[in-house]
Amino acid sequence: MWPLRLLVLGVLAAGTAEAQANSSDGFLEFSVGKFTYFLLSRPLPQEAILRHISSNVTFLLFQIHSQYQNTTVSFTKTLLPGTSGTGSDRGLVFILRPEQTMCTWYLETKEAKPVQNVAIPLSYSERDPIPGGCNLEFDLDIDPNIYLDYNSFETTIKFAPANLGYARGAEPLPCDVSTGQESRWRLQYEVYQYFLPEGDLTEASLLRHLQRMAQVPQVKASAVKVVTLTADDKTTVSFSSLPGQGVIYNVIVWDPILNASAAYVPVHTYACSLESGDGSCVSPGRTSTKVFSTVFALLGLFICFFGHRFWKTVRLVLTAVAGSIGGILLVASWWRFGTLMLCMLCVGLLLGFLVSSGIFFTPLGNLNVFRDDGVFWVTFSCVALLIPVLFLGCLRILNILACGVLGSYSVVLAVDSYAFTSLSYITLNVLRRALNTAFRGALLRAPFQTNDFIVLAVWGMLAVSGITLQIRRERGQPPFPPHPYKLWKQERERRVTNILDPSHHIPPLRERLYGGFAHIKEFFQREQPAGERTPLLL
Repeated sequence: MWPLRLLVLGVLAAGTAEAQANSSDGFLEFSVGKFTYFLLSRPLPQEAILRHISSNVTFLLFQIHSQYQNTTVSFTKTLLPGTSGTGSDRGLVFILRPEQTMCTWYLETKEAKPVQNVAIPLSYSERDPIPGGCNLEFDLDIDPNIYLDYNSFETTIKFAPANLGYARGAEPLPCDVSTGQESRWRLQYEVYQYFLPEGDLTEASLLRHLQRMAQVPQVKASAVKVVTLTADDKTTVSFSSLPGQGVIYNVIVWDPILNASAAYVPVHTYACSLESGDGSCVSPGRTSTKVFSTVFALLGLFICFFGHRFWKTVRLVLTAVAGSIGGILLVASWWRFGTLMLCMLCVGLLLGFLVSSGIFFTPLGNLNVFRDDGVFWVTFSCVALLIPVLFLGCLRILNILACGVLGSYSVVLAVDSYAFTSLSYITLNVLRRALNTAFRGALLRAPFQTNDFIVLAVWGMLAVSGITLQIRRERGQPPFPPHPYKLWKQERERRVTNILDPSHHIPPLRERLYGGFAHIKEFFQREQPAGERTPLLL
């Protein structure tokens, strides 16, 4: 790789001389630490230049960003292997030679339409670590880029290890000769995450917020540090995907001995394709999903306020949730024998599932101990079982609480079909964990912005109102309605003993069925001839 670096430096020197000769021909001129907006069009590369580089600067990091269109930044006008990077978030590291005060690079795009970009060159001294300086995996010799991949479950970022800084003209320190404190193994990597405003997919918003994630002070002030890696850890981090939600990631490499830092090139994603044209990023859900969610929310509101009084309705919902066979057996056992304990166990487990999901939605869910599937599912199940056990002596309160909390949460799920809210991921993350084994390594973080505060307030208000209303309505009432078989048996005995009741004189069901079939049979029978119809002569 060293011959390639010398070739690049030679081309840079030639490019510098050409830039000086053509400085008045409309080149893109940048300033250190300042963002520049510009349009990039095909087919010819755009030459850019940076002048007046300070002598205490040992390397530059130039980065360029667009919303989703690919742009290429290169050391040379003609693209050579290992001298360029292409993507929507790309950058290059320039190792400066002694006495060098100017740099030139080339920008281009293959897109049919002009691409709006924002770019910035950043300067670092010999004390600062070099992002991607010990790259052994990607194409560039020094690769400061963060490579991002996503699917519907998780988003994964990868980056190359950094190296210690060094003075101009000096030889770089070897990457893997030793692992002591004098080598790059002392470096630490802080991974930061920054959420864009919910529902904002505009280009202007992205490019504006990216400016907060390029330089070390702004990153630390604006973003949230989610994990710190050492040189012994893999330079790979996974997050839960949030389709339609803009997220920016960056990594800051820190030298604890010199107390110096440098930032990689930030990378962004919406966990969906803006260029596909299928509306997956813009529309929170299909029409069928919205209709189903709305109906589900209305049913949830009914359960929230009247679930305990209309006991059979709640049982039918459990039938749909628990499965047809199990639900039918559950309803049948309550209809015939009035078995409350089994029914309330299912109700308590549903409430426990939501409570346990909410606990793991907090930062507790990101503890390393819960990366193990066995530990996670045992803990999750114990929390879910704890809820029905705690309310074993007051089943009516358990049912009212479950109706209020679960019924109001259905409104939260319905809102997510119309506008993004991170509260829907309370239960969705658990389903992802059950369906995808690789999801156990993902960090569970979601934005909590204005929409989420409003939805959380509505959820709490509905739950409290529903629980309060049902408790007031049920004062002085039996804890639970009698089961249908008992009511039918009482009604039957009443009809037998009370001869003044009009229902006492109603024929038994078998005779009524036979009578109905006889009427139907007569309706379809043809009329038989009655014999001679001629009148007799007297």
